Amino acid sequence: MPAHAAATMVYVGNADSQDLSLFELDSAGRLTPRGTVTVQAPAQPGRSMLLAVAPNRQFLYAAYLRGAQSAVASYAIQQRSGVLRQVGGNTDLADVMSYISTDRSGRFLLSASYGGNKVAVNRILASGAVGDTLQTVDTAPKAHCILADPANRHVLHTALGGDVIYQDSFDARTGKLTPQAHPTVTLPANSGPRFLVFSRDGRFVYVIDELDGAIHVFPFESAAGESAAAGTVRTEVQVLSTLPPGFSGKPWGADMHLTPDGRFLYTSERTSSTLAAFRVDPHSGRLTPLHWFPTVAQPRAFNIDPSGAYLLSSGQLSNSVRVYSIDAASGELTPLGEYPVGKNPTWVEIVQLP
Repeated sequence: MPAHAAATMVYVGNADSQDLSLFELDSAGRLTPRGTVTVQAPAQPGRSMLLAVAPNRQFLYAAYLRGAQSAVASYAIQQRSGVLRQVGGNTDLADVMSYISTDRSGRFLLSASYGGNKVAVNRILASGAVGDTLQTVDTAPKAHCILADPANRHVLHTALGGDVIYQDSFDARTGKLTPQAHPTVTLPANSGPRFLVFSRDGRFVYVIDELDGAIHVFPFESAAGESAAAGTVRTEVQVLSTLPPGFSGKPWGADMHLTPDGRFLYTSERTSSTLAAFRVDPHSGRLTPLHWFPTVAQPRAFNIDPSGAYLLSSGQLSNSVRVYSIDAASGELTPLGEYPVGKNPTWVEIVQLP
């Protein structure tokens, strides 16, 4: 009897309909709808619907606006079908959140509050459900992203309104964040650092600005070893624009992802509704601009499937997801199809089922 082929599932978080659109992605880049999960009913249109997937790919977390603060729903991902089953009750978070992620062990949920100027850590229970808030840390205005490094010993988080990146040590046993000896990295005034990603080997950090559309390349001191420099963002080696040639208007940088092999980096820009592609030098971390591609209207969120063959871009104004194939040699994107989702999609996660 042939072995069961593992499915690749796509989960799209929709802020205004307060639901999740589920699809299965096949090997040809086609999406098959697999249903809709209502997160909050009646819907209370929110700033965003935030998603995060546990490292073991067994749980998905959806944060949404409930009253004056965010709450998070925890779902078990059924391993053959990709269907979501809620575990535990919905948990209040420390404020209205703009970003969630898990640490690399999946034992803690990290979150950043744009309106509350803070980041927070919540426990994740053995059941997979999000538990109580363990810690909150005040930041400069408009905290926007928080992410553990690949070694799970340090956490970086951005404050868009303060033009700063925070550097914290992370206790993977307790979830506690502690400022490092050099706790911040300052970016140019009014740049608005938004999201960040680590290279797969943890040697570089890429940061996209919301307000000027730039992307910054920083070496990252590996968390291996006990030196005082471990977990530190080093002197920037490159800054370049993600804006398309001939751009006019107010920059509005959004999302950023690396292909799984680390060879290409893509960004989205909402004013021009474009995706930008860059080649990554594996030794220096530096980027070479390759192409700009028109995409769905106001692409706040996109993601790349685990095989690195497809990129899926969602449009806040189109209420759709467009699938592109990625040329493995050139990084070129070719549109394959477009699919309706819920209202105001703000997050895309793609999961290869175990």
